[in-house]
Amino acid sequence: MRDGSSSRCAPRSAAALLALALAGCGGGQARPHESPEPHRQDLTPVTEAAPARPDGRWLTARVRDRVALRAAPRASARVLARLGRRTEFGSPLVLGVLRRRDGWLAVGAPQLPNGRTGWIPEQAAELRGTDLAVHVDLSARRLELRDGRRVLRHMPVAVGRPDNPTPLGRYAVTDRLHTNRTDSPYGCCAIALTGHQTDLPAGWPGGDRLAIHATPQAETIGEAASLGCLRAPTRGIRALMRRLALGTPVFVRR
Repeated sequence: MRDGSSSRCAPRSAAALLALALAGCGGGQARPHESPEPHRQDLTPVTEAAPARPDGRWLTARVRDRVALRAAPRASARVLARLGRRTEFGSPLVLGVLRRRDGWLAVGAPQLPNGRTGWIPEQAAELRGTDLAVHVDLSARRLELRDGRRVLRHMPVAVGRPDNPTPLGRYAVTDRLHTNRTDSPYGCCAIALTGHQTDLPAGWPGGDRLAIHATPQAETIGEAASLGCLRAPTRGIRALMRRLALGTPVFVRR
């Protein structure tokens, strides 16, 4: 499915579910008609354990029930997508909030193209907050976990290769996933994001969602080697898995 569609078809298999969620992070190892993604049952979501707190630096919204994502902050606005309480992997659906207006929340969501926002009624969500944010510098191939301006942790990452660059922008964490396979192309775990890769190879059979994940190809970390995802050291990704709440903002710049 192409990025930018406001109405995505429901996946028909476990493999399609994963393809919808994560991009071709296996890089050049995949043959033209072979997706590197494992099956849906090979991934286990981490239960969201961050306490509800409405006073964090970055506001997030946990969706309470099925709700329409609208193009403007009014009940008559065009519906962009229908959101449920959980993601396709079973995690609670927690969205990053960009603005608030007259009882409405502007949020980013994986159903939308990069850089676009939709609106949900504030009453449809439980407001939370986090003081943490992830900042990725593509030129330096470096990821930082920050609390305000204070860097709590940093690590090298592999970024998208020249023909398939990691797209710039602000995204948010949607899922924290443990893999259940020793040969997983995601290594131990993956952090799925709201963003989409917009420069995939022609005929690519996988999905277009971005992620930060571990990798069995440790030698590629610090290189421009992926199809858009960010590959991190296992120790570093495990630390992010422990600390990042769903909805945490992720900023990618050059």
